[in-house]
Amino acid sequence: MVSVEKALQAVLNSTQDFGVEEIPFIKSVGRILKEEISADRDFPPFNRVSMDGIAIDFASFKQGQKSFEIEGIQAAGSKQIKLQNAKNCIEVMTGAVLPKSANTVIRYEDVTIKNGIATINVDSLNDRQNVHLKGKDGNVGDILISENTMISAAEIGVLATVGKSFIKVAKQPKVMIVSTGDELVGVDEIPLEHQIRRSNVFSLVSLLERLNISSETAHVTDEKSVLKSKIKKYLQEYDVLLFSGAVSKGKYDFLPEVFDELGVKKLFHKVAQRPGKPFFYGETDSCNVFGFPGNPISTFVNCLAYFYPWYYKSVRLKVDVEIAVLGEDVFFKPNLVYFLQVKLETRKGELIAFPIKGNGSGDLASLVNTDAFIQLPNDNIEFKKGNTFPIIRYR
Repeated sequence: MVSVEKALQAVLNSTQDFGVEEIPFIKSVGRILKEEISADRDFPPFNRVSMDGIAIDFASFKQGQKSFEIEGIQAAGSKQIKLQNAKNCIEVMTGAVLPKSANTVIRYEDVTIKNGIATINVDSLNDRQNVHLKGKDGNVGDILISENTMISAAEIGVLATVGKSFIKVAKQPKVMIVSTGDELVGVDEIPLEHQIRRSNVFSLVSLLERLNISSETAHVTDEKSVLKSKIKKYLQEYDVLLFSGAVSKGKYDFLPEVFDELGVKKLFHKVAQRPGKPFFYGETDSCNVFGFPGNPISTFVNCLAYFYPWYYKSVRLKVDVEIAVLGEDVFFKPNLVYFLQVKLETRKGELIAFPIKGNGSGDLASLVNTDAFIQLPNDNIEFKKGNTFPIIRYR
């Protein structure tokens, strides 16, 4: 049995490079950028009007002039015009180019217009007010988005602005999720008294969808020859296999034996943690194998605690560890790292984690009432309210 720290390090030391693909920028939300995005022009590319109103030469106002004859209109998207007379003004629209010879914009709310004359109703103005100066946000060639950024709606707008209709992103791994067990039946079936519906596999599908990873699923009965035949094929066709069940000590828990016979190099089997202790992890030259215990909470926490970091490192995405304050005293005697389910609240700027008591690693329904796991180390048996520990969110 290995420690949580050594198990995680083993996982992180065996990451994959899935390669790069080019996709339409509008389809890239949630993907990991694999190129730098630089400005193809200054930002903004011209002195841009930021308020509807009038544009003047500030020097005239400074000399005491407050009424200006309107000599034209500068609309957004229209070619730049020029203020012909410094004693006059031009009506301007938000987003328009600032007219030549004008340098200051006064919003309509501070102006009265009558008979073609605009009168300024405020006593104080600033030179270049309401003007978004050319290049203020960035110059041509500046890096706007760094490589290995996870793309969000904010990045989509920048990509459109610089004309990147297609971008390079990390390819996603090809993943197969396998459930085992003769006691499992389909979601739309009526289980017999000794059966339950498959659920872990769909939790895993959803956890991977949070990472924008598509996956396939399969169910294999507890028959060693069938398991071996199916897994041999999966190892050749997929980058990652995620298993739920058949890795513990039960008479029909054949997976560790099958993995060994198929040449999967075992990196560890059993981790000093609760829940999720029977976790198996191994690899071949082309496939990583995560063998999660069959209890639903065990499967859930191990996916978050090990597969997620493995994926993040594989695609070179840096993710910070989140910390929360323990909201109640906790007593836990076993010499194991404890992934405790918690409800999160923010109070006075602090993230507080309140333990929620479930009914063990088989209590799938308890996930509905919690937000995260708080990771309590195995160097103590009593954890005091007010101390801080890392958390793994799932909501």
